[in-house]
Formats: sequence, structure tokens, C-alpha cells
Amino acid sequence: MVDLSVNLCGMQMDNPVIPASGTFGYGKEFKDFYDINILGSFSFKGTTREARFGNPTPRIAECKAGMINAVGLQNPGVHHVIEHELPEMKNYFHKKVIANVGGFSVEDYVYTCALLDKQEQVGILEVNISCPNVHGGGMSFGTEAACAAEVTRAVKAVTKKPVVIKLTPNVTDIVSIAKACEDAGADGICLINTMLGMRIDLKRRVPVIANTMGGFSGDAVFPVAVRMVYQVAKACKIPVIGCGGVSSAKDVIEMMMAGASAVEIGAANLINPYICKEIIELLPGECEKLGIEKLSDIIGVID
Repeated sequence: MVDLSVNLCGMQMDNPVIPASGTFGYGKEFKDFYDINILGSFSFKGTTREARFGNPTPRIAECKAGMINAVGLQNPGVHHVIEHELPEMKNYFHKKVIANVGGFSVEDYVYTCALLDKQEQVGILEVNISCPNVHGGGMSFGTEAACAAEVTRAVKAVTKKPVVIKLTPNVTDIVSIAKACEDAGADGICLINTMLGMRIDLKRRVPVIANTMGGFSGDAVFPVAVRMVYQVAKACKIPVIGCGGVSSAKDVIEMMMAGASAVEIGAANLINPYICKEIIELLPGECEKLGIEKLSDIIGVID
């Protein structure tokens, strides 16, 4: 019997499979497809201080081996999440969840994280300084080491739960930014978020999505994600969550061999709502083929 369990920043999980924020909502829609309690955990919809309608439509563009989205952090705001979404979630998900937090200023991140840190169901705070789909915040904090460290330090000052910083791949040196977050007190790093992409409507001669550019995700970004996970895991002592183009049990194993302690699955959820369930079911068989008895033993085995 293969042991799939992992420990992520002190949170013990039955397996490393985590649906990524923005692709799983609050789990409501997916609970009707399967028992989502089989998941290691899930990162719920990116939450900001105030409610956000998000970007104008169209927000989605198809690509070869992926997609571009520019949803723009649409969410009901942290107070609604605490008063309505989390109490309702108790009825169908009985494990700790990961709270993904977005912001447009350091104060925004501090305010939202401080509130979510007090919620019993929240096991980890995932601070998103990597969103390419909003202006005046999001990715701008994650492209400079000093700014990333400032957000990390400020959030850690008002929280007790583990803080994982989600980084953007749209930088020249991912390692220096990850190290700055670690030095500022981060308990973990999540990478990668989406790359920056664009599509053009040839007949209309305008961008396909109203925001012009958006986050490119899907199978095509997987090698980039593996490379960045490997680099950061080698340079940092804190756990890494691998994300970006994961769509199979083999991808999970590859990401963990590169150094990931857990793996988030994003765009694949939008293609196949059963994908996380299928990956969890297939993981033991793939591990047996590779002679892996305990999944946590392969974390970062690549020199």
C-alpha cells in the first residue's frame, strides 16, 4: 500500500493534491460530482478586502495546450466569505482549507489575512502577489524582491497560521524573490501562477479578451513550472507548492521530484471536473510502477 500522505507547513494531508484557487470556487459545484473530502485540501476562490466584480468580458481565450483568463479576482469580499461561504463549506468539506488572498496594497493584504487567520477552517494562508489580471496590485508586488518581502513581513506580523506566498513566473529571477520571502518569514512558496499571454481576433483586429492580456495556463506551462519549482526548492529551506500545467498523476510525481511538497491543479479542473479525483485514484498505481512506497520520500530527489 503506497503512502500518499504529506505534511505541508505543519498541515497533515492525506495526499498532495490541491485544486488551485480560481478553478474550484468554494468547492460547491464540485461536491456534486464527487466527495471532495478525498482531496488533500483545496485553495478557495481568491479573496480581497472588498467585493470585486472583476474585469469586463470577454475574459477567456482558448490557446493551443492552454487558455488565457482575465477574470480579475471576482469575489464577494472577505466579510461575505467569513459570514456565508465558510459556514456553508463546513457542511460538505471536513478538512482544513487554504485561503487565497489578493490585494491592491500592503494594507489590503494585512486586513484580509488578519480576518481569515482567525477562521477555524483555514489551515494555510496563500498570499497571492502574482495575479497578472488586475491593475495596481497583484503581480506588481511579486515582481520585485523588496516588495514581496514587505508584503510577507506585514502579513506575518498579524497572523499565526502558516503563510505561503504565491509567486509569478513573469520575472527574470524567481529565486531571489522566493529567498526574499523566506527571509521575511514566509512558511512556504507556491509557484507558478499564470504566465502573461495574449490572443488577437484576426477578423476584428482586436485582442480576444477585453483586458488585452491575461494569465496563460494549461499543459504548455508545465515545463516552466517544474523548472522554477526545482530552482526555488534547491535555494530555499521552506516547503514549495508546485502549480502550473499539472494534469496527470505522473505530473504530480514529476513536480514532487523537482521539490514540491504538494501540488495544485488549476486549468485542468475547468476541462475535466473529475481530474483531481482521477489523479488521486491513479497515484498509487503510478507510484508502484516507479517503486515509490511513500510519496513524501521523493520530494526534491533530483540533484
